[in-house]
Amino acid sequence: MNTPKLLAVMLLLGFCNFVQAEGDDITWNTSLKNQFFSGKTIEESDAVIELEAPYRAEDPAIVPIKVSSKFAQSQARYIKKIWLFVDKNPFPFVGEFEFFPESGKADLAMRIRVNTYSNIRAIAETSDGKYSMTKKFVKASGGCSAPIGADLDEAMSRLGKVKFRLDDGVQNGQASLAQLMISHPNLTGMQMDQMTRFVRKSHFIDQLKVSFNNKPVLHAKIDIAISADPNFRFYFVPDRVGELKAEFSDISCESPISRDVCKKGNSYTQTYSVNP
Repeated sequence: MNTPKLLAVMLLLGFCNFVQAEGDDITWNTSLKNQFFSGKTIEESDAVIELEAPYRAEDPAIVPIKVSSKFAQSQARYIKKIWLFVDKNPFPFVGEFEFFPESGKADLAMRIRVNTYSNIRAIAETSDGKYSMTKKFVKASGGCSAPIGADLDEAMSRLGKVKFRLDDGVQNGQASLAQLMISHPNLTGMQMDQMTRFVRKSHFIDQLKVSFNNKPVLHAKIDIAISADPNFRFYFVPDRVGELKAEFSDISCESPISRDVCKKGNSYTQTYSVNP
């Protein structure tokens, strides 16, 4: 085969492999869908939620993602849950996020770890029992095993500290954007301590509840794909002066990819006064 033809074949094969990588739903179809949504019909559409993620991540350990809902939360119709997965992560489950009419909007933003080129997908369940899914392909590598760094002792010393931040101009009865920042290394169990050269056991936040005046706003079950120092943006409706509360707990597991042998850690609570 002459050189031009050989080059053309190589380019074609490379293009085919590229397309196959970007359209790879094998893990979803053979494992994740049956594990989490057995017997459910899921429509692939952006009509309920939309997912934003960078095509090429600048830092695989802190990949910013955002889920935006296409309608406001109300008693008549609302998004009940949103699940997030990174198909090709060693532990694909990112989190299960539960919303309520009191959430105002079922929008959510955070930073996650992406270990290799993969689809990131978000699945929403609405109050009428229907499911819809949207996805984005992200190029990243090594997010789950990225080194801890030399400041782990400092990170552990401020473990569980919390900050709330609200947008300016919070209005009574209107959906308002809040930011929750938690100090926690969220160790994956696949990272080497740069000082000791040992791989540290996983230690991560697994449960999160946010409420306003004791009414639920956001409940979450999360895992090792959430980046160090978790940072969540979400909405709530301040209908009067009150208290925004975050409650969360952490856990340690013997294996980074199994939850069969785990030990509960500590629980933390932080409140923030809101005066719309």
